[in-house]
Amino acid sequence: MNSTETYKPAFTEPPGTNLAGIPVTGLVLPSPYVSYGRPYYESCARHVNETFHASKVYIVASGSLARNTNRVDKLIETLGKDKVVGLRRGITPHTPFSEILSITQECRDAGADCVVTLGAGSVTDGAKLVVLCLANDISEPRQLARYSVESQDMPKDVKVPTVPLITIPTSLSGGEYFSLAGGTDDATHHKQGFLHSGMGSKLIILDPDLCTLTPEYHWLSTGVRSIDHCVEALCCLTATPASDDRAEKGLRLLVPSLLKCKVDANDVTARHDCQMAVNFAMWNVRAGIPMGGSHAIGHQLGPHGVPHGVTSCIMCPAVMKYNIQYGSGNPEIAARQAKIREILWSEPDVAKTLKAAGLSESADLGDLLDAIIRALGLPRTLGEMQLGKDVIPALSERALDDFWAPTNPVPLLKAEQVREILEAVA
Repeated sequence: MNSTETYKPAFTEPPGTNLAGIPVTGLVLPSPYVSYGRPYYESCARHVNETFHASKVYIVASGSLARNTNRVDKLIETLGKDKVVGLRRGITPHTPFSEILSITQECRDAGADCVVTLGAGSVTDGAKLVVLCLANDISEPRQLARYSVESQDMPKDVKVPTVPLITIPTSLSGGEYFSLAGGTDDATHHKQGFLHSGMGSKLIILDPDLCTLTPEYHWLSTGVRSIDHCVEALCCLTATPASDDRAEKGLRLLVPSLLKCKVDANDVTARHDCQMAVNFAMWNVRAGIPMGGSHAIGHQLGPHGVPHGVTSCIMCPAVMKYNIQYGSGNPEIAARQAKIREILWSEPDVAKTLKAAGLSESADLGDLLDAIIRALGLPRTLGEMQLGKDVIPALSERALDDFWAPTNPVPLLKAEQVREILEAVA
């Protein structure tokens, strides 16, 4: 590899026994590789040619990047127009089956031997499912539904994707590190998860300069999502020394760097550090370290139009406050939160932000996180997202079904517990 490029496995350990609550026993989920240090278009062209030996590339790009910038054109130019057999500009949020199958057909007709994504969110999720559909000759929605983790009619011989997927993310949500993908049945509007051997990205290309084009709100809020991964991993009562180490490294990189990005959107070093932090954050999720109430309740806000990153902005501080209030019977809950407080105060840029908010070192973790999120200019209440108190009862019931509700340090087993947390951020 060129000396200016770092190219290595994203993870050096196998995944845990479950991935976001889904058992993975018997599945083969190899680590993606990660590349950084070179412009995304140079790195992509090099690996298309030298790593994957591909000659028919299909690109799925963020709609805004494709419409408003020359970044997609730059990628096509560097790959060579003769090698690009298709381009899809954007995928609708929540990844409708109809769009997955439409792209799959275009790839099949063109004989695509590599899929490249430029963007994040639905673009990444959709492409994971496209390569699964290509491998299993899926062309109809009812066929695709059989492969979902909810299916009662799963095919016995699910084929491993063979068309490599290269992802070039432009947010900090981390989905490119995850084998799990989600797609929505157009007929029922029900979003379903998909997880099979070999799913996911084969190569993740990180380019902080490209990410200077990401809207500030999206960059910072998805960064808070990764903060939430680190915080809930550090609070987890079944965490390991290795997971604690990764979460601390992620948090130390992420929080100061997000604050720097807020001050200077063109701080490429800070953006790079944010990207490095996401790898640490997602490692713990992949390792099966249970998350807690912020993730469990946040999952219920998505269908109400609240982006994942923003769910963490609203819920993470509130869940920390709830846990410290009701977790007095277990000293480890307080000790783990105290460790996170020490980490945050020990970072000079973070300490400066906390002091500017009028906080002292005796402030609880919820208040520290609240000050950081407010300094980033992000929402902190349901009301700011136009959600009234009338949604709280149903949200409270649904959150109990989430796989991470009972793994909260103070297990969330009753709707009134969730209601109390939600009412604190109404």
